[in-house]
Amino acid sequence: MTTNPSSLILGLDTFGDIANGPDGEPLHAAQVLRDVIEQAVLADRLGVDAITLGEHHRDDFALSSPEIVLAAIAGRTERILLGTGVTVLSSDDPVRLYERFATLDAVSRGRAEVILGRGSFTESFPLFGYELADYETLFTEKLELFTRLQAEGPVTWSGRHRSPLSEQQIYPKTEQPGGVRAWIGVGGSPHSVLRSVQSGIPMMLAIIGGSPERFLPFVHLYRQTQQELEVAEPMPLGVHSPGHVATTDAEAREQLWEHFAANRNRIGAERGWPKTTRMEFEAEASGGSLYVGSPETVAQKIASTVRVLGADRFDLKYANGPMPHELLMSSIELYANEVIPRVRQILAD
Repeated sequence: MTTNPSSLILGLDTFGDIANGPDGEPLHAAQVLRDVIEQAVLADRLGVDAITLGEHHRDDFALSSPEIVLAAIAGRTERILLGTGVTVLSSDDPVRLYERFATLDAVSRGRAEVILGRGSFTESFPLFGYELADYETLFTEKLELFTRLQAEGPVTWSGRHRSPLSEQQIYPKTEQPGGVRAWIGVGGSPHSVLRSVQSGIPMMLAIIGGSPERFLPFVHLYRQTQQELEVAEPMPLGVHSPGHVATTDAEAREQLWEHFAANRNRIGAERGWPKTTRMEFEAEASGGSLYVGSPETVAQKIASTVRVLGADRFDLKYANGPMPHELLMSSIELYANEVIPRVRQILAD
C-alpha cells in the first residue's frame, strides 16, 4: 500500500510515566495526570493528529483509567483524536468498556478510539480477579464480544468468562456507522496479526526495539490475509514506537538517556534482563526503533518506517521514564511544529 502523506495520521502516546519534579524527586501521580492533560492540550493546539494513553496498574505509571483523563482532555481540545494505547481488554468487561468509549465519543464529538490489547504487564489480572492461565482465552473471547457490540444492535452471546447476553442492547449508541473506532495492539505474533484481520479491527504494531524492517513479514501477512478473506476495503496499519525530540541529536540523546535507562532497568529487573548500556542505547537510536534526535533526524526516521512498512499511522511514545514535564512539552512542540510537516514533505517528495 502506498501511504498518502496528507492522510497519514501522526500522533503521540504516553503511559503517564511518573516524572521527576524540579528537585529531581518523583512527582505525585495526581500531578502527572494533570501534566498529561496539559501535554494533550498543547498537542491539540499545535495540530498533532492523535494522542493515546496507555492503561497500567503500577506505581511507575499514573494512567490506570485512561478514558477518564481522555474525557478531561476532550473538554479542553477541539480536533485531536483521543484513544488508549492500550486498553487491557483481557481484564476488563467488554460491555462496560464499550459503553465508556461510546460516551467518550459523544462528549468529544466523534474523536474517541480504543486500542485493544492483552497488555505487556500482568498486574491487572490478579487486581480484577482473573487467572493468568486464561491469558489467551480471555482476550479471544472478549474481543469476539467487543466486535459484536460494534454493530450497536441487539446482542446474543455466550462465553466462559462472563454471563451470557440475550438480545441485549447497550447504551449510548455512537454517531459512527461502525460503532466505536478500534485498533488491536500487536507486539509481533503471527496469530495476533491473523486475529486482527479476522475481527475486522486494524492492527497497531508496537515496535519498541530493533529495526522496523524485521516487522515486514507481519505486514505482508496482514495484507495477504485481507486478500484471502476478500476484505472489501484495505485495513489501515499503525505503528507505535518510543522517542524524544530536541534541538540537536546530541542534546536529544543526552536528555533521554538517563530516563530511558531508569525505565528499562526497572522493568528489566522484574523480568530478569541485564542492565542496558549506553552502547545499546546508541545502537538503538542509530539503527533501531528509538526515534530520538533533532527534528530532521526524527522526521527522516519516521518517514523511512512509514514508507518501508506502508503505514497509515505513526504514534511517537514521547514519555520514557521519569523525564520532567518541561522536556516532554518541548519535545511535543518540536514534534508538532517541525517533525510532522517535515515527514509529510519527505513522503510527498
